Amino acid sequence: MGSLLSIKRHPPVRKRWGQHFLSDPNTIGRIVAQVNPSPGDNFLEIGPGHGELTIPLAETGATVTAVDIDPLLIDELRVRVPANVTLEQGDILKADLSLLLADGARVYGSLPYNISSQIIFKLLEHRRRWTDGHFIVQKEVAQRMAAGPGSKTYGRLSVMLQAFAGVQTVFNLPPTVFKPRPKVDSTLVRIVPGAPVIGIVNPRRFEVLVRAAFSQRRKKLSNALKSLDAADAIMELGLADLRAEQISVAAFIELSNRGDMQEP
Repeated sequence: MGSLLSIKRHPPVRKRWGQHFLSDPNTIGRIVAQVNPSPGDNFLEIGPGHGELTIPLAETGATVTAVDIDPLLIDELRVRVPANVTLEQGDILKADLSLLLADGARVYGSLPYNISSQIIFKLLEHRRRWTDGHFIVQKEVAQRMAAGPGSKTYGRLSVMLQAFAGVQTVFNLPPTVFKPRPKVDSTLVRIVPGAPVIGIVNPRRFEVLVRAAFSQRRKKLSNALKSLDAADAIMELGLADLRAEQISVAAFIELSNRGDMQEP
């Protein structure tokens, strides 16, 4: 680990890609302990940076496929990673995850703050291919992920994620453990895909309903979902006078499963 962090010359930081690299050995050790990699594990790593987690994961005997948009970082890593690491240069939001995720894969990523939610949504589309994930995200985003109904931070991300996965905030990371330092605190979160408490009949319809409800979150649900012709179902479930942030994940699922709702 010492040799990894002692390298003095790295490619220039690209602000447009929101690059902040872990630089504190103790924090890196804590993250590796939480991930708890084992020989035979197959990881997809999003944003390997300078290899701060890539190399420790690979040293356990795990296989790592690391994807980064920055070709200079990929070139730097090529000469330093062991044979059980595969490097892919590209935009993770445009990548074919069905090719990158081996069945039963595990995921790790220090996610760019500005696209972290988009990355999580994309991973959820492929949730049957991975078993768990650990992600560094902005603390505010982590709070939204784990928020419950009635909270100011409860929103579309909360509902969509909690409908298909378990979410746990592990520990916070101050700006001082990164170079360059971000202006906000970060949080390590653990996400474990799983079956919804109530089966979702039509995932696409569920997604459209949740998006519509929170796009007009100040309106009562009966007004926010007028375009979906869901009035009868909303009344039957006693949700007409509630706003989106007051409605549980289970209630959203029940509403989307009602047959009288208009198909998206």
